Amino acid sequence: MILRDLAHSRAGDKGNTSSLSLIAYDPADYVALRTLITPDRVKAHFAALGVTEVTRHDLPGLSAMNFVMKNALAGGVTRSLALDAHGKSLSSVFLAMELDPAEVAAARAAA
Repeated sequence: MILRDLAHSRAGDKGNTSSLSLIAYDPADYVALRTLITPDRVKAHFAALGVTEVTRHDLPGLSAMNFVMKNALAGGVTRSLALDAHGKSLSSVFLAMELDPAEVAAARAAA
């Protein structure tokens, strides 16, 4: 199972910081996603980018979370040689995160 099965995402940027939203398709999965998708897990998922800090902002009224990742864009739009200097494709990378179906079931049951 991958994260895309439970949620969708959007990406934004400011300088060398990327912001990723995670919005549950089903509001009933929001609490399970909060349990499973921690700032540490997001940081580990994007480790190859050199992300130094991840902060999560919960938006329960929208069944969503926003993750702010510092140092995720190779210096930012004006300094990066990356093809996607704005990091718009990072939402797709985020949604490819592997989830253990048993872990998802346990988080749903605990919610």
